[in-house]
Amino acid sequence: MEFKHPYIPMTVETEREMLESIGKKDIEDLFCNVPDEFRLKRDLNLPDSHSEYEVMARIRELAEKNSPADDGQIFLGSGVGLHYIPRLVPSLAGRSEFLTAYTSYQPEVSQGMLQTLFEYQSLLAEILDMDVVNSSMYDMATGLGEAVRMAVRVNRRRSKFLIPGTINPEHYEVMITYTEPADIEIVKLGYDSSTGLMDLDDLRAKLDDDVAGVYLENPSYLGFIETQVDKINQIVHDAGALLVAGIDVLSMGLLRPPGDYGADIVIAEGQVLGSPVSYGGPLLGVFGCTMDRKLVYQLPGRLVGMTRTMEEPYERGFVLTLSPREQHIRREKATSNICSNQALAAVTAAIYMSTLGPDGIKELSETIAYKSAYAARKLDAIPGIEAPAIGEYIWKNFVIRFSNGMSAEYVFQELLKSGIQCGVVLDNDKQWAKESLLLSVTEFHSLEKIDNLIQSLQSIVTDGGVSR
Repeated sequence: MEFKHPYIPMTVETEREMLESIGKKDIEDLFCNVPDEFRLKRDLNLPDSHSEYEVMARIRELAEKNSPADDGQIFLGSGVGLHYIPRLVPSLAGRSEFLTAYTSYQPEVSQGMLQTLFEYQSLLAEILDMDVVNSSMYDMATGLGEAVRMAVRVNRRRSKFLIPGTINPEHYEVMITYTEPADIEIVKLGYDSSTGLMDLDDLRAKLDDDVAGVYLENPSYLGFIETQVDKINQIVHDAGALLVAGIDVLSMGLLRPPGDYGADIVIAEGQVLGSPVSYGGPLLGVFGCTMDRKLVYQLPGRLVGMTRTMEEPYERGFVLTLSPREQHIRREKATSNICSNQALAAVTAAIYMSTLGPDGIKELSETIAYKSAYAARKLDAIPGIEAPAIGEYIWKNFVIRFSNGMSAEYVFQELLKSGIQCGVVLDNDKQWAKESLLLSVTEFHSLEKIDNLIQSLQSIVTDGGVSR
């Protein structure tokens, strides 16, 4: 048999047989429906073949043009985070039994993977102070969409959901994609323009009998800490609605867990638990709820449980307790269309949490709090900069606002010239975002790198403090 290419296992004979089986004479017949004017009449402008050595040399040449994300010069957060990943984590998560394993359609044969996912659920349940954590969602954004739909399913005669006005805009867009087909009305709540805290009077006014749930971010997308969680919880539950909390798992070493202040449903982004940023993915959606039958039965995604034999000697086993997607049960009864439980990312998260332990997560949370507060305090001392521009207490993220006519986009571009990626330029259509940047400071940033950012910003503001 004659091969067309040494790395493509397609022979001329096989190609001919395939064409004959579908009644075609040659490859061109497959594209007969493509109008002639849209067909390329020349060969592709591709380089000649190269040796492996030449290809690797070219790849290294291109790679050297990139700026590494771990050099402490990137202050970008806004949903994902740059955090140090102990080498132990990818080494274990990359083992073949984890890397190639997936919960099969006969899941009980995958006892090792089921046990690992059970441990993932258990670790997060303890950290979040929640009874049940699933395994798992695509990311926090889709988790929010699923949480809204879940709240409406539980409160069947209610079709409205309230969200904070300072919500992560990307999460908001994904949530709208999930809720529009279900005819769920999304209503934004007011907030204090200086503190960012939810307007409780507006919350009371909008909490009518049609509201299924209320969403709370703590810490918020803008980094400030919502200090009214107990009051919000009381108001929401007095109205018969559910409280959904969106949190950062690593902040739990310092902040109260959502279960402690009465959240019914909890969502989070699990990327910060040992997964690299990797151009924005893959991410990991953390999703949990209280041990309420009506909530657990409406839980999206998969839930792994542990059981044992009824008689001694007891033998332990792990089972897929709930799997409410349409491929496993009747479509009309499915509560989720999640077709991947992000198993490898969940395994990575379990290893990361086990590696740090409670003391490590507490120390990490405090370190991030100290460094972000230090950066905000130093920046606020620069004339023309307000930091944090929103909120009194912050964690990891915070807003800086330019008050001397300086354009945030101009500052952002000037910092890029010196190799500093200074967070996100916020949307100027919003009151809280007028000429503002959203910075993220983590354990990745040494005091030297933070001071370098401060000095660079001071130089730009001092030398160019005019409208741009």
